[in-house]
Amino acid sequence: MKYLYATAATLVAAGTAMSTAQAQDIKLKPVAEARLRYEHADQEGLATEKSDALTIRARAGLVATSGALSATVIGQGNLAVVDKYFDGLNGAATRPIVADPENIALYIAQLQYKTKTVTLTGGRQKIALDDERFVGNVAFRNNGQTFDAVRMELTPAKGLKLDVSYAWSVRTIWGFQGKGARQQAVSGDNIFANLSYVTPVGTLTGFAYLVDQDEAAMQAYRLSSQTYGVRLAGTQPLSKVAKLSYQLSYARQADHHANPNNYSADYWLADATLDVKGWKLNAGYEVLGASSGAPFTSFQTPLGTNFKFQGWADKFLTTPGNGIRDLYVGGGYGWKQLGPLSAVALQVVWHRFDSDRLDQHYGDEINLIASAKVKKTALSVRYAKYDAKTMATDTQKLWLQADWAY
Repeated sequence: MKYLYATAATLVAAGTAMSTAQAQDIKLKPVAEARLRYEHADQEGLATEKSDALTIRARAGLVATSGALSATVIGQGNLAVVDKYFDGLNGAATRPIVADPENIALYIAQLQYKTKTVTLTGGRQKIALDDERFVGNVAFRNNGQTFDAVRMELTPAKGLKLDVSYAWSVRTIWGFQGKGARQQAVSGDNIFANLSYVTPVGTLTGFAYLVDQDEAAMQAYRLSSQTYGVRLAGTQPLSKVAKLSYQLSYARQADHHANPNNYSADYWLADATLDVKGWKLNAGYEVLGASSGAPFTSFQTPLGTNFKFQGWADKFLTTPGNGIRDLYVGGGYGWKQLGPLSAVALQVVWHRFDSDRLDQHYGDEINLIASAKVKKTALSVRYAKYDAKTMATDTQKLWLQADWAY
């Protein structure tokens, strides 16, 4: 904790120094982003099986920098132009959920001190660790996820990095209308710690994530957990035109703080991608283990960017009591330039979902995406189809999206 106190003290000093800096020493940089997205969802088993959402998300702000000090303030708003959907808070719950409620909020409000060896950040900020499996920004959703926190990043030696954060509030994707189990913010004493070292075979990271969902409305405290693990991620060239990227990870999770459950569960990940002349082949196996089979006694990731994992149909944002095993295979091709388009990519991924205990086949899913850039605008078409067996119901989703950034 003494590092956290030191971080807070440094940030106070940084704010004082910035306030006394001469005006001509401060550099100002505007921030502007816009997103237009159409999302269609078709889910069996509901009274109204289809949802249609056309949303516009905008962010604007300013970054003021003076030497090693900076201050960032960014506001955001989300508007539903077509709102024939259940946003998780409003609309008919008989429709499929599209988790983009209308919102206006202070997205980022932080002070930062940054040198070659230390970065200290305090205030409302984005925290995205490793592949965002455990702690992330949930950038795909319009309102994102940020943290009221203090963070310290130290690089005392080449290749060695210590990253420690203390977050007392999680600002969720539900925005100012959030309530019940989908609150605007969730309080608690959250601690995220990473120690990484760059080795010849990749970056080796040991991590500890103490998640404290300290509010009864959040599943009666049952999402509070302590997770400890290790991760290796690296890339190795195989030839002048081929390279292999890989990830290996293991973690152990148990109940924490006020969680009434008594459980422990394992996490495993093995993932590899072969890249040859624009072609990519990917395969992996991810396990979020089970304990007794009771709800919320399996491995949970309530603060992760879960849309990135286990299929885009979002059937497993909360891990089932019997856990989940995700076997996936995918591939794609990319062009650096294709006419007026740059960074053009096509990708397909197939998932098979099974339980970690009791040998249940939950279902299968196919994901497709085509993406490209036109100057400062990123375009994408995305599709997901979930074929249910013993978990959830058949679901199809389609997204058309354009993102612009200044």
